[in-house]
Amino acid sequence: MDREVRVRFAPSPTGPLHIGGVRTALYNYLFARQNGGKMILRIEDTDSQRFVPGAEAYINEALAWLGIEIDEGIAQGGPYGPYKQSERRDIYREHVKTLLDNGKAYIAFDTPAELDAARQATPNFQYDSHTRGRMRNSLTMDPAEVQRLIDEGTPYVVRFKIDAGRAVEVNDLIRGKVTIKSDILDDKVLYKSADDLPTYHLANIVDDHLMKISHVIRGEEWLPSAPLHVLLYEAFGWADTMPQFVHLPLLLKPDGKGKLSKRDGDRLGFPVFPLLWTDPATGNVSRGYREDGYLPQAVVNFLALLGWNPGDDTEIMSMQELINRFSLEHCSRSGAKFAYEKGTWFNHQYLQMLPDEELAELFKPILREHGVNPDDFSDDYIRRAVGLVKGRINFVRDLWQHAAFFFVAPTEYEEKSVRKRWTAETPAQLTEMLQWMSQLPSLSPADAETPVLDKIKERQWHMGNVMNALRLAVVGECKGPHMFEITELLGYPEVERRVNTAIKNIQIPD
Repeated sequence: MDREVRVRFAPSPTGPLHIGGVRTALYNYLFARQNGGKMILRIEDTDSQRFVPGAEAYINEALAWLGIEIDEGIAQGGPYGPYKQSERRDIYREHVKTLLDNGKAYIAFDTPAELDAARQATPNFQYDSHTRGRMRNSLTMDPAEVQRLIDEGTPYVVRFKIDAGRAVEVNDLIRGKVTIKSDILDDKVLYKSADDLPTYHLANIVDDHLMKISHVIRGEEWLPSAPLHVLLYEAFGWADTMPQFVHLPLLLKPDGKGKLSKRDGDRLGFPVFPLLWTDPATGNVSRGYREDGYLPQAVVNFLALLGWNPGDDTEIMSMQELINRFSLEHCSRSGAKFAYEKGTWFNHQYLQMLPDEELAELFKPILREHGVNPDDFSDDYIRRAVGLVKGRINFVRDLWQHAAFFFVAPTEYEEKSVRKRWTAETPAQLTEMLQWMSQLPSLSPADAETPVLDKIKERQWHMGNVMNALRLAVVGECKGPHMFEITELLGYPEVERRVNTAIKNIQIPD
């Protein structure tokens, strides 16, 4: 590529980062890294009325958790700062003046009441080349009157002057050439004197140009604004440095039609935000992928394949593998259904790949939540317990359901299995089994399985009843890993204690 690849993720701090925004950030990051470029984080906080405390910190924390590294931004600094739009007022004022001086924009004093009246008088009214001539603006007013109103502090806006009769071409790297007639575009507001801040349209273009952005990779919802941005680049004389546009497909509801929303997550039971979010105004809490037990690498892999494919059936890919294989050519033009169940599948796969030592560390806080002090057990014991049940889990929190009996002896026993497996002969049989086990080198599968099973056959006992009765006594239910892997980890003294407790407490069914 002739230009250095520089992409930007530019969220507004108006609340938690939606998972669709996360995917946009991810695609920007993958593209930049594959091309040896830079990833810029810019905070677009020009809408002061919608600013939400804590949202900016949330954005930074979410990207860091996901492993999306920022090269330039508020925290990292960089040669083209500031990277927060509210700190760039002087820059925007200068560029607003340039447009006004060159006749590319004009000042409008229309009040909200006057605009409402125009909308009522004209069906489908929009402020454009056909209507601006009858409105209160610097194109229709005496210059001296315009200056007087400005000097008196009368609120005004600066509108972009769009000429009719143009065919505006947007070259999109996913969608190809998109042509829009300028007649359907309104004279967008670029600046508001009330808060001395530009609107998204002006700030976006000025910042992308000054920060030398080479590719604008953003959601499909911004495609309608692309023609306006093309015209703004031309108005400033920057057409030769215009970035290449890439509009990503929408993330769609898992069922039905339309764009994915928080309501879909609430309805179907999955998060739509990367991290838990507590609304500072209402106190309402929204779930997050991190707090729900997803591994960041699983979330990244899941999101990467929503709207892009590697060209084959490969599904499990690390961040580096995604970087190596990512291409805009394989991005879809149509929306991607948010198959949240696939996210669970990815998390299961990544948990299986996680070393048992790391999984054990993640399990320790869950043990504490259930009143178990992990310091009462060796790290090796916890690691081995986790390793025996990890194949059954989708989330770290599931470990308690499957491994609790390694840390807390059962005090209750599954009634259905008791009725089916616990007979009048069971206490005597288990007592004799304990005697056999006490004489073995260990209770591992290698040392115990064949001798114990041979003894059961020799006694002509019902194999299913006896072994399931042993499992009931040790686990509390007829589920779990291989029985002799359980007994090996627990050790003979604990197995003996649990069996004797069960013999004492389980009543033989009538």
